[in-house]
Amino acid sequence: MGKLLVVGSVALDTVRTPFGEATEVLGGSATFFSVAASYFTNVELIAVIGEDFPEAHLSFLKSRHIDVAGLEKRQGQTFRWKGEYSYQLNEARTLDTRLNVFETFRPQIAAQYRSPGMLFLGNIDPELQLDVLNQVQRPSVVACDTMNFWIEGKREALWRVLEKVDILIINDGEARLLGQDANLVQVAKTILAKGPKHLIIKRGEYGVLMFNQKQVFGAPAFPLEQVKDPTGAGDTFAGGFMGYLSATGNLSDAAIRQAIVFGSVMASFTVEAFSLDRLRVLDYKEIEARFREFKRLTHFEDLS
Repeated sequence: MGKLLVVGSVALDTVRTPFGEATEVLGGSATFFSVAASYFTNVELIAVIGEDFPEAHLSFLKSRHIDVAGLEKRQGQTFRWKGEYSYQLNEARTLDTRLNVFETFRPQIAAQYRSPGMLFLGNIDPELQLDVLNQVQRPSVVACDTMNFWIEGKREALWRVLEKVDILIINDGEARLLGQDANLVQVAKTILAKGPKHLIIKRGEYGVLMFNQKQVFGAPAFPLEQVKDPTGAGDTFAGGFMGYLSATGNLSDAAIRQAIVFGSVMASFTVEAFSLDRLRVLDYKEIEARFREFKRLTHFEDLS
């Protein structure tokens, strides 16, 4: 099993949905990613926190056997995000963002982390993503995420990142903005021509689409009786996806399809509770069981 390195954000979130509210709970893209991936592989986390970051959250990350030696603790406050969801649950309305110590985060990759088996570049400034790539030996797989803010503000730097990336994982709105087209098939052609071998588009309650030069693969979202908080679902998807690839070391088309379903499985658990509360009590047997349910959900016979 190779090691999976993730560089991104660790935060404290305050979230309101029609089903409740959670204040100052554990969040951040790298956190959701790391915890999901930790069910499959060894995870190394590089991020920054403030001196106010609760010790209980650190203990939880360590309990998942996540290597947090690269989690830099700085004087000041931890990154905070506050948002709310309507009954649609598709997209959060951001009420407040306080970058705090994250604003001046410049990832320094210590020697023991410079040869990762696989690398995930979380949603940070593309210039920083490039800087991380320059600090590490080329892993077998590099995947990354981005957001509208960087697509609009640092498009050229982002294209330079994508020239060096194997897999781009973004949502449908971000994909359309980056590919400058409403049609996702056209968008995929544009983005794949720039460098990534695979484009994975997260579509919330409508599931996931994966494009590469050879094929298109789609997986639905798992139909759930209860969705409490969609925060971190996309990051958890990426964690399950990359965690499975890291665990198997298999990059065949079949393995990538399986990894997409494992990512979808992890996301489906995350949204059942606020913050990482569902993943705190998740058992691997539940993951396997839901993977099999996914298979049944999407299976059909060929024409006779």
